[in-house]
Amino acid sequence: VTVSFQKTFSKEDIAALKSRLQRLKGQSESLVSPSPVPVSTLAELKARLDSARELSARAQQRKAERVAEEQKDSEQQGRTKPSPEEGVKLPAYERYHTLAQDVPPGLTLPYMYKVLAEMFRSMDTIVGMLFNRSETITFGKVKHGVQDMMHKRFEESHMGQIKTVYPSAYIFRQEKNIPTFSATVKKSAYQLTVEPAVDEEADGVCPVLSATRLLERRRVFHQNLVEIVKGHHKVFLATLNPPVVVPEDRLTRWHPRFSVDEVPPIPPSDLPQPPQTEKLTTAQEVLDKARALITPKMEKVLADTALKTAEKACSKEAEPPAKPTVTPTPNALKGVSQSLLERIRAKEAQKLQAIMTRNPQQEERLAMMSHLAEMARILRNVFVAEKKPTLIMELVCCRMASSYRISFSPGEMEKHLRLLAELAPEWLTVHPIRKDFYLKLNKNMNMNMVLEKLSQKMKEEENC
Repeated sequence: VTVSFQKTFSKEDIAALKSRLQRLKGQSESLVSPSPVPVSTLAELKARLDSARELSARAQQRKAERVAEEQKDSEQQGRTKPSPEEGVKLPAYERYHTLAQDVPPGLTLPYMYKVLAEMFRSMDTIVGMLFNRSETITFGKVKHGVQDMMHKRFEESHMGQIKTVYPSAYIFRQEKNIPTFSATVKKSAYQLTVEPAVDEEADGVCPVLSATRLLERRRVFHQNLVEIVKGHHKVFLATLNPPVVVPEDRLTRWHPRFSVDEVPPIPPSDLPQPPQTEKLTTAQEVLDKARALITPKMEKVLADTALKTAEKACSKEAEPPAKPTVTPTPNALKGVSQSLLERIRAKEAQKLQAIMTRNPQQEERLAMMSHLAEMARILRNVFVAEKKPTLIMELVCCRMASSYRISFSPGEMEKHLRLLAELAPEWLTVHPIRKDFYLKLNKNMNMNMVLEKLSQKMKEEENC
């Protein structure tokens, strides 16, 4: 049995369905055909796009110019600098490493040279202070400052000696119209001025005499003094029999017979002099000027001196030339063959040359080796007193330091004991156990053999 149902719609339902249908049609039309963009909006978008393209082109051009400038700067730096590594800023301990390097301790300077080096240090300090304040540096200011610092006289001759040793340190001039603030020196008079020779900065900044530059200049001055003494030392070595030739770069101490304090003083260089305002045109004017300066008493003394000098010159011409004297052989060497004497002298010269070229580390090692023979005897007594074949290093160092004739700290005594173990390993050995070191002594070995071996090692080190 089939039952059919039929739904009836009222007028209100039909009207609602029609309104919904119209609303759906309107939405579909709006999606299919969107509303057109106004013309003004399109023009604005095109203008913005053109400006963006223009800005990007400018940015690309500036980037290309910057890259070209960097390449140009790198090429210029490559021409001026030998290697690209110099452009990297090194640490301070590498940049100022040369300031810590000194001449060998054996190359001592004469007393006059040491005083001159101290005068240069004081003068450079005064000049640096005035130069950094942009003041005109006169000799009067420098003289007053140096004499206050050193409590010694400082004259133009000392400044001339400084110029001889280090010619490129200062620039000397004669200038006038410099304010003196003194009643003794007129403003219109010429004064000797000093200016330090300092390289200009790369970026055009006014140069400054800094502490680093002062130390570098002092080191150069001291090195120049050493070079002058080396020249006199070289002349002295050439006068020996047989002559000794030592390379200057390997020289660490002077010859034992070279008297350092008898080195001649440094000759002063000429400093600028003020121009002569009074000009003498004829010889008669020169004579008149000289006679005006000399009193009658001085003129008489000069005449007597000239007569005595002429008489001495005549007597010297009359004497025959003296024959060169040959150095006689001492009486103690009579009967000794000349070849043996020459071999002994050559061996002595070779030994002195080895002493003069010995480095400070080797000298310190030899000084330590000279104490080992006596230390070996004391060390054996320490082991015998303790009745043990092995002792801790700390205990042995304390006992040795209190028993030795020279006052050594435990650390220095440990260095000597380690050197002793290095030279005589079959007699004394060092054993590291955990965090401590122990010494083991071979009591069965003959002590005389140990001392003989140490003396033999000492001779080998001295002849090296």
